[in-house]
Amino acid sequence: MTPVELSRTVLHAVRRAVDAGELSVAVPERAVVTPPGPGGCGDYATNVALQLARPAGQTPQRVAEVLRRRLVGVGGIADVVLTGPGFINISLDEGGGGAVGVGLVAEVLRAGGRYGYVERAGGAVVRLHCAREVRAVVVGEVVGRLLRAQGVTARTSAEGVEPRWTDVLGARVDGGGSEAAEVSVNVRPVPVADPDSLLALGRDAGRWALLRPAGHDRVRGGAGGLVQREVNPLFRVRYVHARTRALARNAADLGFSAEPGALGEAGAGAGAGAGAERVLLAAPATLAALGDHPRVLAAAAEHRAPDRLARHLVAVADAALPLLPGVLPRGGEKPSAAHRARLALAEAVGAVLAGGLSLLGIDAPDHI
Repeated sequence: MTPVELSRTVLHAVRRAVDAGELSVAVPERAVVTPPGPGGCGDYATNVALQLARPAGQTPQRVAEVLRRRLVGVGGIADVVLTGPGFINISLDEGGGGAVGVGLVAEVLRAGGRYGYVERAGGAVVRLHCAREVRAVVVGEVVGRLLRAQGVTARTSAEGVEPRWTDVLGARVDGGGSEAAEVSVNVRPVPVADPDSLLALGRDAGRWALLRPAGHDRVRGGAGGLVQREVNPLFRVRYVHARTRALARNAADLGFSAEPGALGEAGAGAGAGAGAERVLLAAPATLAALGDHPRVLAAAAEHRAPDRLARHLVAVADAALPLLPGVLPRGGEKPSAAHRARLALAEAVGAVLAGGLSLLGIDAPDHI
């Protein structure tokens, strides 16, 4: 992990703490990381906790502890130690796939599309009541699915559902169920100005157009949602998923399968090369995005905000895309433990993308 990547990782930890309500500050534009000074330890240190303490209304040590918890477990980071008045000292896992990363990838692969789900018995019954409007019904349906993924009993109802919403977008409610609801929520996002043009996009692009903007923002339809190029975020998400499935098929043809482990070392000879360099550069951000997935699912459910999940899937895809060309052996390379580990990371990405798209009611094709 380079200093620039570590700085981004620290800022990501700040942003997660702000989103979770642990810190009430504006996320700074940059976090300075330098070699540790006297009394420090590890590879790098940052004074970001001292920088944020006053605006957060907390002591530097308290801010540093909040950020330490967010940094421990991030791929590429081996240890985080606090010293002095609130300095955060970070030791790197230069392999980009050390024990933390290996454990995370293994956890994702074990859970598959249900990674980030919570098994919880009982609890309050939440009833979601949607306006008679296509966006409200689709959002309510997905919020119900997100709540159930967090172990919450959720029921959906609507003032009305037009048959074409179901025919084209798969939009439906369950009628509300028979349980007495302890929590009732009215689902009323900003209505769609032109439902006909939205429906013309079809199921997947139409649902994405409805779900990606925050509920208080207007929906922007148009044919851009159908463009099969990188400018289309939905295409990027589905393309990366399809690439991970293709990698698994190609690896099977070469006689090897995924196994979490070390991703290899840059410049380690014939078994590394450009593929290892590419993977090691992209792995920290990819592992950070995978590790953040359970938090995003919980936040999307708590705030009734499917847009948070949609944006997160784009972040996962964008982080993972650069590493995919380095997964398989190239030229005269033989499949190695590093290749199996890279494939495991790619398959973990595919599992998260497929599971997230499923929650949004959008198909995750194996071929594009």
